[in-house]
Amino acid sequence: MENTVPSTTFDEFYAAGDPPWVIGEPQPAVVELERSGGFRGAVLDLGCGTGEHTVLLAGRGYDVLGADSSPNALERARANGARRGVEARFELADALRLRGERRFDVVLDSALFHVFGPADRSAYARSLRAVTEPGSVVHVLALADVAESIGPTVHRDDFAAAFTDGWDVEEVRRTTYRGIASGDNARRLDVTDGAVVDSAAHLARIRRR
Repeated sequence: MENTVPSTTFDEFYAAGDPPWVIGEPQPAVVELERSGGFRGAVLDLGCGTGEHTVLLAGRGYDVLGADSSPNALERARANGARRGVEARFELADALRLRGERRFDVVLDSALFHVFGPADRSAYARSLRAVTEPGSVVHVLALADVAESIGPTVHRDDFAAAFTDGWDVEEVRRTTYRGIASGDNARRLDVTDGAVVDSAAHLARIRRR
């Protein structure tokens, strides 16, 4: 992706209804990541959207904070937690300008990295230094650059290009990202409008040195 999607665009999406990445449940890849021990200590769910992953982790006893730049998303996230009877914490934050009042052992990025253009991907990696310490891990779930994708994509090499000084990209493996096909995407994929689609994705594990 060449240009970063403006944060105001996402706020408008959340105000209008359910964007195609809101599936009403956590991403299967994130559920499996939790089952396999991918989370520990203090966790930041960055770009949390409507809060499915924050609520999942809070409900399982993790010390987790959900953060997003969209006020409308956070309003829905808080309602989501209340509806499920989970005490989940959320706050407004710009992922490109994070402040270091608190440091996290693990950062979860589900479908945030791939909305940035190349320059902002590097700025994002620099911003993450403010909320992490040596040994902290960032898990990034991002749509892979295949023709069947339902949204903006990245190449597996884009992780190493962005996370340079002070970071080690330990693993990039193929997985899937679940979304809702609609409009042009549904026609291109030859599926009905509103169909649930598992699109090819990367799951990267990146550790701060």
